Order: sequence, then structure tokens, then C-alpha cells
Amino acid sequence: MSELAQVNGSQAGGAVITGAAGGIGQALAHALVHEGHPALLVGRDESRLQALQTSLRAAHPGCFVAYVVADLNEQSGRDAVAQAVGADKRWSMLVNNAGTSEFHSFETQTAQRIEHIIQTNLVSPMLLVQQVLPALLGRADAQIINIGSVFGDIGYPGFSTYCASKFGLRGFTQALRRELSDTPLRVRWFAPRATQTSLNTAAVVNMNNALKTKADTPEHVADLFIEFLHSDRNEMVIGWPEKLFVFINRIRSAITDGAIGGQLAVIRKYMPR
Repeated sequence: MSELAQVNGSQAGGAVITGAAGGIGQALAHALVHEGHPALLVGRDESRLQALQTSLRAAHPGCFVAYVVADLNEQSGRDAVAQAVGADKRWSMLVNNAGTSEFHSFETQTAQRIEHIIQTNLVSPMLLVQQVLPALLGRADAQIINIGSVFGDIGYPGFSTYCASKFGLRGFTQALRRELSDTPLRVRWFAPRATQTSLNTAAVVNMNNALKTKADTPEHVADLFIEFLHSDRNEMVIGWPEKLFVFINRIRSAITDGAIGGQLAVIRKYMPR
């Protein structure tokens, strides 16, 4: 595993994409391979990873695509990814995309679901980053990109646990970026808004429709990710007016309290309890 993929006449560092079999993950994989990046796909479902690998190779002949079957909530899964990254110097980018969500009243959300969401969205990405840091710190143009959410800035009813996990991941990203600011390794935050993926239950889709909330396709998210990748920015939030709400919420959260409070009756109509 020493050759670099050559696509569209370019060479680029390899990208490790967690949650690669999901909607955003698959779109990110296609966009990154199209840009010339070898890809290491990480997920729990081997059949879906194999199908994605086949699709990528068909769309981009000559690309290098490998996969690792791993549950990142298990030490053995994180070990497998860290071993793959450490064994091959082509991998210089970690895209922490794996995640989960649940739209539910916090009052009645089970302890098991709370623990699973926090583990999947926050604890496991942190532990994986810690394990691959030694390898990435020794590689040129290395970077870690944590895939967040607009809900990593704006607390939203029905998503209390999910918001907590993404707020935490954003704080971790910012703190680690500053901790490593005297090294070449970049630590970055990319935050989509509502996106059309299987994570959205019928209740979420119906609520978004009732509130006229825009939802992007995974492909649009991936296009903006590539734009972000080529920029000098350390953080990017997708969407308008979401960017405005994030800005307002950071400087005057009471305004956002009132705006979302005005939506609460509609949110409660669809919120599972």
C-alpha cells in the first residue's frame, strides 16, 4: 500500500472517512476520490462498504480505495483504524463523520440512548483522534476534520442529547486545534445543517416540512466540504439563515431562545415522548 491514487491528473493525501456507508459519508467519499484522494472507508457494515468501494472504483478507475470494518465504540474497532493509519503513510486526513441521533423528549429518553449518542458522537471520535495523533503528527499536510452540526452551536428542543454531543465535539475541536497550534497538524470543524439522510425519522421530516426548514442533499454537503477543504478556514457552518442564527446565538442567545420558543408548539406536535 505505497502507491498514491492518480485521479484527474492529481495526487493528494489519503482520507480516512468514518461512517463512510451513511448518506453524508458516501457523498464525502465520492467527492474526495473525485478530487484525487485515496480513501479508507470505515464502517460497521461490510456489505455496504464493499458496495461503496465498487462504486468508487467504477466511477474513478485507477483510484485507491480500501476499507476497514470497525465499530468505533469498541476499542478493537479503534485499534483496527489506528493500525491501518499507522501502517501506511498515505493516510494524512481523518474525517470524523460517524454519528447517530434521536429526536425525542429528553424527559423520557432512555439512559441507554443517551449514553450511546454521547459515546458515538463525542467519546469515540476523541479516543480515535488520540490513537491516530502520533502518526498524523509526523505527516505533511495532515489534518483532522470533525463533522459537526449546526446543532453544535444551537441547542434545539427534541435534540438535547444530540446537541450536547455536538457542542462537546466542537469544543474538543477548538481546544485541540489550539493545543496543536505549534505543529503542522490542522484540526477543523465542518457543520452541516439539516440533511436528507436515513438518520431523519418520519417525525423529523414532518416537523421540518411544517417549519419550512431547508434540508440539503448529501451531495450538496459534500460539494461544500470540498470547498471548505481547499480553503484556509478552520470552521464552516452550512446554510442560510443557519449561519446567521449561529452568529446571533453566540453573542446573544436570548434572541435565539425567543425565536425557537415560537416554534415549540410545532416541535412538540412531532416530538416522540
